[in-house]
Amino acid sequence: MSEKLSIINLYDKANAAILGLVTSEMPKLKKARKKNAYNNKKPTFEKPYDMPFSEVVIDGVKIRYAKSVIDDRKPTVVLLSPYPHSIMAFAPIWEILESKYNLWAYDMPGFGRSDIGYEFMTFKFQGKFLNKFLEHFEIKNSHIVGPDVGMPASLYYAGTFKTNINSIIIGDGPGISPSSNASLIRKMVGSGFWRLIFRIAGNGALVQAGKEVCYVNYVPNKYEMSDFKKSYKGKVAQTLKWFKNYPSNIKQVDPLLETIDIPTLIFWGDEDAILYADNGERIQKRIKNSKLKIFDNCGHFSYQDKYSEFAELVDNWIKKDYRSVN
Repeated sequence: MSEKLSIINLYDKANAAILGLVTSEMPKLKKARKKNAYNNKKPTFEKPYDMPFSEVVIDGVKIRYAKSVIDDRKPTVVLLSPYPHSIMAFAPIWEILESKYNLWAYDMPGFGRSDIGYEFMTFKFQGKFLNKFLEHFEIKNSHIVGPDVGMPASLYYAGTFKTNINSIIIGDGPGISPSSNASLIRKMVGSGFWRLIFRIAGNGALVQAGKEVCYVNYVPNKYEMSDFKKSYKGKVAQTLKWFKNYPSNIKQVDPLLETIDIPTLIFWGDEDAILYADNGERIQKRIKNSKLKIFDNCGHFSYQDKYSEFAELVDNWIKKDYRSVN
């Protein structure tokens, strides 16, 4: 927390407001927020829980990660970073789960505070890197939590490698064809013009737009927003290639769904204005040992927007539910 904060400025807010105007799901989001008496000025937490961040180089790629290993006999959870967030977004659930589990989290290559690179922007690369991460730290019998961009990485890993993991917990991301994309994703995937607009608007507008479009309950604090903004300084162009590659990337993952036989928990927010919840419903039908949880009154960033319920979901899944899925 000692580093200088990067503030969301007026330029960021103005550009994010323009993006909000072209987001057709905004009226529905506003209705949900009104129902919640949502106040986007008051952060849910004044400061995030202090996660133990470190850096490591794996296969030539420097990544930021966090770990809390309390007892080798405890179950292990590995969390993959979302976008345009970083692993700091897991602070609310980290605080709840830390006493119960060995926890690992990392900013995936090209995302968060990890190294950038156009070559990182495929589902296949991220799935292979997850394997390298687990091997590097000799993590076995873990439960992988992959929201958002972490979801296709988890699916690729589970469908490709002879896994030594117990389950995957995935949601709010792409992984099935055709993907049911909301208006902003359709722009980022299908339009070079809109990708240019996002690139010009910059990292601050991208992070602020996430705040405006992806919550109906949670309000991030200035430390989280600063970390997210710093995470994507100089990286927006590279991350947009992930969206440009989206159609071909989906083809890397969709055929693997029926091959995944480890227990899979799929989660989604019913108010997700980035990727519609029917993605989760269709994926659940194709992964044989899977279960679906739709969070009521919840936006795209469900790991924060319903952080208490999300932590409880993970806890119950690991304690008992994943063993009974068939």
